[in-house]
Amino acid sequence: MGKDSKEMEVVKGVDLERYMGRWYEIASFPSLFQPKDGENTRATYSLNSDGTIHVLNETWSNGKRASIEGTAYKADPKSDEAKLKVKFYVPPFLPIIPVVGDYWILYLDDDYQYALIGQPSRRYLWILCRKTQMDEEIYNQLVEKATEEGYDVSKLHKTPQADPPPEGDEVPKDKGVWWLKSIFGN
Repeated sequence: MGKDSKEMEVVKGVDLERYMGRWYEIASFPSLFQPKDGENTRATYSLNSDGTIHVLNETWSNGKRASIEGTAYKADPKSDEAKLKVKFYVPPFLPIIPVVGDYWILYLDDDYQYALIGQPSRRYLWILCRKTQMDEEIYNQLVEKATEEGYDVSKLHKTPQADPPPEGDEVPKDKGVWWLKSIFGN
């Protein structure tokens, strides 16, 4: 039984309230859903009154901010495993095509300061941190954990993060631009 066929180890008993807030993307596998030259990429999570999670993903490309919003929810409400589903509508200004992805928390430190996120096909991987920079030793530990879980970590791409991070909490005019650019080119 190879690594790709074994079930990934997922964190259990995550306190979602503690998990809320802003996370900076330290590294990730390149994906269709982000620009190749994306910088300062981050996610901000907040609990909705119905128990679901509001997701705001932001990135900067060529100095312009783009964002997309979605909803996350537990894949199995009865399970204590940190397996979430995240639903976005792409493109966001034409809410017809929902894109539902898996969001599995593979590692989370006790203080909820850094996390390793993957999904069952192992095509996507994210290293997140509460700060814009991560200690190299911690980064290497997370990469090692990803390797143990069967990920090809040679595909990891570090995300440039400005310190201090850009403001950009205003509603962007170019919502969803990075998705369209990534699919149709410039």
